[in-house]
Amino acid sequence: MNEKIILHSDLNNFYASVERRLNPELAGVPLAVCGSKEERHGIVLAKSEEAKRAGVKTGDTIWRAKQKCPGLVTVPPHFDRYIDFSRRVKAIYARYTEYIESYGIDECWLDISNFLSVFPRFNGAARAEGMCTDEYLRFLGDTIRFAVRDELGLTVSVGVSFNKIFAKLGSDLKKPDGTSVISLSNFKNVIYPLPVEDLLMVGGATSKKLRAMGLTTIGSLAAADDDKIIKTFGKFGATLLTYARGRDTSPVAHVDDERQLKSIGNSQTYAYDLVYPEQIERNIYVLSESVAARLRESDRGKADTVHLWVRYDDLTSFQVQKKVRHTALCSEIAQTAFELFKANVRHPFAVRSLGVTVSGFDGQSSQITLDEACGSYSRREKVERAVDGIRKKHGYASIQRGILIDDPAGMHNDVKNSHLIKPARFEDRPEGRVNGDGAEGGRNPFEDDGDEPFGGGEF
Repeated sequence: MNEKIILHSDLNNFYASVERRLNPELAGVPLAVCGSKEERHGIVLAKSEEAKRAGVKTGDTIWRAKQKCPGLVTVPPHFDRYIDFSRRVKAIYARYTEYIESYGIDECWLDISNFLSVFPRFNGAARAEGMCTDEYLRFLGDTIRFAVRDELGLTVSVGVSFNKIFAKLGSDLKKPDGTSVISLSNFKNVIYPLPVEDLLMVGGATSKKLRAMGLTTIGSLAAADDDKIIKTFGKFGATLLTYARGRDTSPVAHVDDERQLKSIGNSQTYAYDLVYPEQIERNIYVLSESVAARLRESDRGKADTVHLWVRYDDLTSFQVQKKVRHTALCSEIAQTAFELFKANVRHPFAVRSLGVTVSGFDGQSSQITLDEACGSYSRREKVERAVDGIRKKHGYASIQRGILIDDPAGMHNDVKNSHLIKPARFEDRPEGRVNGDGAEGGRNPFEDDGDEPFGGGEF
């Protein structure tokens, strides 16, 4: 067998499932994990299958969710538990491969091409069946899926394919608790009839453009004229065609590659549109504090590039970035991000989501600047580290910046510890604006898949 065997695993209703695992009395009842009314405006962060069938959606207010599902039981989130279970699941995956690439707290890609070298006792069966057969690929997916279910009491949907994009698609086809195989022999029959927006990186704006061109399925995109797609979408159009045609060759990262990630960021989708500059500034500071705190906790030193991502109420979005002196200070990150916003957005505006990211880490080896030598930078960093310590001991709301005094909700918005997102990497770009539907014009690189909470996290 020459092709890769790539598996994508997606833990089903992860937060709600962990709550049920720890509280068996919640089994079988419609369940929603919700933020507090004071801190999160009573938003649904995750829901069980029963709640989902009743129409409850991520982002619903609690009162609206209970209108849809009168018997809904709500519980607060316990992020430390979710992180613990995520790590335990990945420990199971590590028995089968060293190539494990996270796609958020509840999803992973695994390259299990060398499965037989890890478990040679299956060699005979593989040779008898033929390792390329769909049955054998399903067996591999089921083996890992059953291990998670039997050992941790969680269910996982699995897609097995010859590339990452189709494996991700496969994990969405049988939910909850199923294995789908998308092989070289069947991918056109399985993938091509699916709606074009099911393809990874096709967000709302991209989907509208494709449908306006008469391209409503993945198959129609795969058969589209290259020049027409690239003329419309630029470089991203070539990526879309590669994905739709099953020609993606991107590797699954080694488990140790997490240490080499090139950016740290947070984002948030808001319960209401931000329409005033002071709202933007406040929320950029909230996001920048979480980014700076994560950066200080890491071993990556300081960053020399600040990225800002903005999504409007009509779901269009853009990214901008700017080089700065190496820094790990919230104030410098936030000031740069807000300057980028002011330079690229004119009032009136209605902003639905914001994201702040830093990259270009110095690995703690940058030269000492005059400012640092004079003590200004050092003093401010000590203050921010002191704030980190106070919050760790007494809670996020125990100490706040004055800019948040007019926003009580923001004073409790602990993005760092209560928001987890899908990971993404910024492409290397020249300084300036990037138009489109997120990274390379595709799906917003910060946004979750609607199954878990809005915005926030490290990548």
